Amino acid sequence: MQIATYQLDGRRFVGLVSDDREQVTPFELPGNAAAEGALAIIKLLADGAPLPATAGPAVALASVQLLAPIPVPRRNVWCVGRNYHAHAKELQTSVFKDNDANPDAWPIVFTKVPECVVGPFDKVMLPGAAISGQIDYEAELAVVIGKGGKNIARADAMGHVFGYTVVNDVTARDVQMRHQQWDMGKSFDTFCPMGPWIVTADQLDGTRTRVRCWVNGELRQDGPTENLIFDIPTLIETISRGITLYPGDVIATGTPAGVGLGMKPPRFLAAGDVVRVEIDGIGAIENQFV
Repeated sequence: MQIATYQLDGRRFVGLVSDDREQVTPFELPGNAAAEGALAIIKLLADGAPLPATAGPAVALASVQLLAPIPVPRRNVWCVGRNYHAHAKELQTSVFKDNDANPDAWPIVFTKVPECVVGPFDKVMLPGAAISGQIDYEAELAVVIGKGGKNIARADAMGHVFGYTVVNDVTARDVQMRHQQWDMGKSFDTFCPMGPWIVTADQLDGTRTRVRCWVNGELRQDGPTENLIFDIPTLIETISRGITLYPGDVIATGTPAGVGLGMKPPRFLAAGDVVRVEIDGIGAIENQFV
């Protein structure tokens, strides 16, 4: 399935996207459950309830405003740094200089606050030069947890995946490095575009797909998820060590090489720039920076 959260005529809906991605049909949800977006569906299924029926006619996707599939995650978005070897190399003297020199040792895990999530085609707000002039992009595959758990074994991890979506882990590089931890430089308002929908795990194998990013039409990043240093089962096992994962939790799996900071000289984002992130089997998000 492809599950989208969208707005139409001032109302929020959660719907089933057609296979050709031309139409969306709303699910029948109780009360104001649609306010949670696709999280409402994930929670129902996790509790053993059946998939809600669709209700009402299909509408053209072109006629709705797509929102982030989970507009406000139930808690911080889990994120993984340095998870492609080429990316580890390009930032080894900057972002990663104080980390373990061996990128295969343990995953670097940080978080982004839920409130930084915005829709797949929303504008991303630059904070202004007084706060940061080093705004960068990071194209990433995100895993959405469907079945919660704690101390999840690697061998069981894929059974906990509900599906996948696309994120741009927007980053203020100077703030990221200034504080010697990453949450602040990663969590500015609008710094987590997400979407365009969630593709369920029965339709997409996230361990074998491709992540790409364009800035103003120029291809900057292109990496297969087979090249992840720590694969999806390992990330789930690691993040759930002593910590309970809940249905709807989001894990951004890391970015390929080609970020702006890694270029010589660095090429940071400016007002008017448009960043497109596309993942095979899911689709694309595209955001203008203003």
